[in-house]
Amino acid sequence: MFDEKDLILDAKHVTRKFPASNHRTLVACNDINLKLYKGKTLGLVGESGCGKSTFMRFLVSLDTPTEGEILFHGKDITKMKGEELRQNRQKIQMVFQDPSGSFNPKMKIRDIICEPLMNFGRIKKSEKDAVARKYLELVDLPGEFADRYPHNMSGGQRQRIAIARAIVLEPEIVVMDEATCALDVSVQKTIIELVVKLQKEKNIAIGFIAHDLGLIQSFAHQIAVMYLGNIVEVLPAESLNTKAEHPYTRALMGAIFDINMDFSKKIESIESEAPSPLDVPTGCPFQDRCEHCIEICRQKRPTLMELEPGHEVACHIFGKKGGRQ
Repeated sequence: MFDEKDLILDAKHVTRKFPASNHRTLVACNDINLKLYKGKTLGLVGESGCGKSTFMRFLVSLDTPTEGEILFHGKDITKMKGEELRQNRQKIQMVFQDPSGSFNPKMKIRDIICEPLMNFGRIKKSEKDAVARKYLELVDLPGEFADRYPHNMSGGQRQRIAIARAIVLEPEIVVMDEATCALDVSVQKTIIELVVKLQKEKNIAIGFIAHDLGLIQSFAHQIAVMYLGNIVEVLPAESLNTKAEHPYTRALMGAIFDINMDFSKKIESIESEAPSPLDVPTGCPFQDRCEHCIEICRQKRPTLMELEPGHEVACHIFGKKGGRQ
């Protein structure tokens, strides 16, 4: 689907286990294999608690996987330490869900945007004002906002500031953790348009976490669907409506509300609640909520199989040649 020469980051067999009470283990990410390509957006979707944010935190070195490796230009970032790790942080930046929580309320916008550059000694103190104004204008905000404080800004404006701070180091990858979920729908649209514009201008790879499958489909190049720590389907975003096959993916699509939808049809829902991450059933993790469940689903966990180039699904109802059995 993508040109392999544009591959920037390759996560291989990434697993994260957390110790829990009564000698149990919580597996937040289970054998995750995903790739990020230059100038492309990978959308990671799924229910709360499925492990999306845990995985993305590995990319920015806020956590370390229990098993597996994450190769950034061929070098495993999970093994980096000290100054090597610090320098590598310049190349992979993150935009958090709540920008207010990641800003120092006592710092002016000028200082917030330029702090990463100052930390790495890439600009002088006298250059801060000019740099801050440049990046404010890059995210479609007036340069005069450099003298404001975060509490003087709206939610959408603060998120633009967070994006400006993330790209000021000219990173190769930007991770966005539900960066639009707290914003009004109209503001979400403008933020996504800004992200798409910046990606084209700077050829940045983006990892975007979202609950809203309809939103991520509108601008992502590839979508990975996650359920209880497992990737259950990976496919091109433009193929989502016509080629999505996993029962969970199709259930998520059925829950998308659109003003142009056929209201004569019943909105499909997934029966029952997801099991506890501490009590994932043997076999397919989606078995208890799947109407297509067969005996093998209760015995063996399905692994991703390729249906066609760029499209993989983890489901036992598909044969070796990618067709339904």
